[in-house]
Amino acid sequence: MNIMFQGGKKMYYIRSTDNIKIAVYDLNPEGHKTVFFVHGWPLSHKMFEYQVNQLVKLGYRIVSMDIRGFGNSDETAEGYSYNQLADDLYNIIYALELKDIYLVGFSMGGAIVTRYMALHKGYGVSKICLWDAAVPSYLKTARNPYGHTKGEANDLLEQIYKDRPKLNQYFGSIFFAKPHSEPLKSWFQRMSDDAGSVAQINTLISLRDEDVFDDMRLINVPTGIFHGKLDKICPYPMAKIQNENIKNSKLYTYENSGHGAFYDELQKYNEDFIAFLNG
Repeated sequence: MNIMFQGGKKMYYIRSTDNIKIAVYDLNPEGHKTVFFVHGWPLSHKMFEYQVNQLVKLGYRIVSMDIRGFGNSDETAEGYSYNQLADDLYNIIYALELKDIYLVGFSMGGAIVTRYMALHKGYGVSKICLWDAAVPSYLKTARNPYGHTKGEANDLLEQIYKDRPKLNQYFGSIFFAKPHSEPLKSWFQRMSDDAGSVAQINTLISLRDEDVFDDMRLINVPTGIFHGKLDKICPYPMAKIQNENIKNSKLYTYENSGHGAFYDELQKYNEDFIAFLNG
């Protein structure tokens, strides 16, 4: 586990437990409080642009990562379990000596954050935010009747093997509930297409097979749950399960938003998010 500074950029490579390099971005390191962002499938740290540009103006330090195989992080043949991804997150927090951080996880990133809080006992974290999170599970289970079927997840996997850009285009078509500009949608498509195919496949397998229901009950810090009512990827009733099972949690509902609630209702979302951080 070591830090490798990348030229004049505010980007680090931090080696994880299996010696692969995770790309980490550190903006405004002298900021008064640290917000750490963990992106969702199949995106990268860039997805948080429209929150980061507001937080920087308010004096926050922003740390974000590319999950292994996404963005600038190394792609590996294996290592995409929630436990390993949570370990990757821990190695960053430990290596940068981050304390009292606000940890934000979107979609699959929310599941990783939830596993991190259980596996590493919330090390360094004072608050968490779950954004349209794949929590407690992406699939339907006895304790989550609102997820997808295994067959639906397998159909997505099959499509990745046949035509990954087309799968990413489909995913983008159900991501938002409101109409947005073609350039913005193309930006998200490019972000998805830049993912490593092995990483995209294996993280989807983790989404399909893993469950963090019991992990939720081990979270012991204030938690903000931000969820779009029209989410087709992580249906809104999952947010209610989170709210019922995470102590000291608050649910923020976005009536006219889909999975991408952070952009569908951008102004209201940012206001709520910042108020939660400052509260």
